[in-house]
Amino acid sequence: MTHIKKSKGTIGILTGGGDVPGLNPAIRAITIRAIREGYKIIGFKRGWAGLVDIIRDKKHDNSNNFTELNHIKVNKTGRTGGTFLHTSRTRPTSIKKNEVPTHLKDSYTKEVNDLTKEVIANLDWIGIDYLIPIGGDDTLSYGVHLYKKGVKVVAMPKTMDNDVPGTDYCIGFSTCITRTMELTNNLRTVAGSHERFMVLEVFGRYAGYTAMLPTMAGAADRCVIPEHPFDIENLTELMAYDRKNNPSNYSIVLVSEGATFKGGEMHFENEQTDAYGHAKLGGIGDKVSAELKAISPRFNNGIPINVINQKLGYLTRCGSPDAIDSIVPMAFGTLALDLILNGIYGRLVVLKNGRYDHVPLEVVTSTKKIVNVDQFYDVERFHPYFHNFEMLPLFIMTSD
Repeated sequence: MTHIKKSKGTIGILTGGGDVPGLNPAIRAITIRAIREGYKIIGFKRGWAGLVDIIRDKKHDNSNNFTELNHIKVNKTGRTGGTFLHTSRTRPTSIKKNEVPTHLKDSYTKEVNDLTKEVIANLDWIGIDYLIPIGGDDTLSYGVHLYKKGVKVVAMPKTMDNDVPGTDYCIGFSTCITRTMELTNNLRTVAGSHERFMVLEVFGRYAGYTAMLPTMAGAADRCVIPEHPFDIENLTELMAYDRKNNPSNYSIVLVSEGATFKGGEMHFENEQTDAYGHAKLGGIGDKVSAELKAISPRFNNGIPINVINQKLGYLTRCGSPDAIDSIVPMAFGTLALDLILNGIYGRLVVLKNGRYDHVPLEVVTSTKKIVNVDQFYDVERFHPYFHNFEMLPLFIMTSD
């Protein structure tokens, strides 16, 4: 691709972190509105990685790193899940030596390198006037970093965990909840047929919203979340009680991937970490299942209760977006363009108390968003509370 000339202005957009349904509708909304207003729109591929790998030479083919977007490219994909721009968990301030692009290896020789200088130079070379990153708190934290360096950033919150601070809602959350409930309700026929406990591990590293909302809506009997360590014996007793009082003789617990046993630690697949220092979680569902079966005879007349153990994982983030994750991204994208048109930068577009708004981008790095246990979670029953819903947002417990 040759050097891109400015028209009214050029807007860059990227998606980082995990994929979720709703990203393509967001890209579509931004692109169509931007073109209508007289801007060019550039899509960077693979999140921040696309901005790291660019070779600043008009003769070089950078099509693997960025592309100019138009109606044809975004219209069809706007109805689909995932992100056609692709994604990664790249953090340009923390590029490992072996991951530095070949053309930069002579300049960056440390074990961990900060390539922000290259990112800003690449933005200038392409002619990006405004940048719209879409991601969770990790991806957006680098957006904060760039904004403080002078880049005109307007950000959009995306994560199925719904844990970006400052907003009640993040793109992908509704579809995740919908998928979780669908999968749980499909699997319950197996649990009932075999009269078993069912343990379903769901996403949620630090925040338990993806376990709380389906449980509140009746998909599960109990849930355990990262915000409060759980006592496995107490959980087993409650699960046995639920099973006994269910006409089909089964019970279900949703387990957040970041949940921990009382006195224990998070369970990881291995010791490798991503660019943001996160090791990949996995295994807590297996451990809970094994312990439930081992302890169950105490609460079932000495007879063990078998367990169905399933990690829902990527099944909850695949496929097309639901209605909310089609409408909210459209509104977020339109709001982002409104801000750019009005010369307002350094903002995060949000849904707050049922209304679209925007807040300072720095909120992403200034606080954490987790379930308010005292207000929403019964730590003795491992279940959400049902009270005081007046004036709460659509998804009840998603307000900071």
